[in-house]
Amino acid sequence: MAENWGAGGSNDEGGSRAEQDQQLLLPIANVGRIMKQRLPQNAKISKEAKETMQECASEFIGFVTGEASDKCRRERRKTVNGDDICWALGTLGFDDFVGPLKRYLHIFREQEGDQRSVQLNNNEDSMMEDHHPPPLHSPSSSSGQPSTTPAPRGEALPPFPAPYFFNSASYGGDSQG
Repeated sequence: MAENWGAGGSNDEGGSRAEQDQQLLLPIANVGRIMKQRLPQNAKISKEAKETMQECASEFIGFVTGEASDKCRRERRKTVNGDDICWALGTLGFDDFVGPLKRYLHIFREQEGDQRSVQLNNNEDSMMEDHHPPPLHSPSSSSGQPSTTPAPRGEALPPFPAPYFFNSASYGGDSQG
C-alpha cells in the first residue's frame, strides 16, 4: 500500500511533518564541520548557510540514492552498493564525480579486504593451532614459523570528496588538493 508522504499534519507515530523532514537531513553539526574544513580558519559560517548546505547535500544524496535504488529494483536486488552509486552519478550527469569516487571505492575495498584477510587468518590460526603443524617454509620468517604480525595496511583513505573537487584557494584559503 502506498504511503501518503504529501499529507500535512501529524502521522500515527506522533511526529509533525517538519520533524519528519528534519530527520531526513544530514546532521547540521557534521555539515558545518565539513564546511569549516574547506574555509580559512578565521571564516565564519552563518546558520542560514549551514541549513542551506544541509538541505542541498541531503537532497543530492537522496537523488543519487533513489536512482541507484531504482536500478537495483529493476535488477531484483535488495542491496545498493558503491558501484550502483557510481552508475547513478554517471546516469544523472555527474560524470566529474564518478572517477574520483571509483578510485576512493577501490582504495576502500582494498583496505577492507586487507582487514578481513588479517581477521580470517587470525581466526583460522587460533582454531587450527592444535590440529595442523606449522608450514615448512614461510616467506615471512626464516625460522619456518608463520608470522603473527599483520602486513602493513597501505595508505589511509583520503577524505572524500573535498580534496578531489574543491580548491580552498578559490575561497581564500590555502590549496590542499
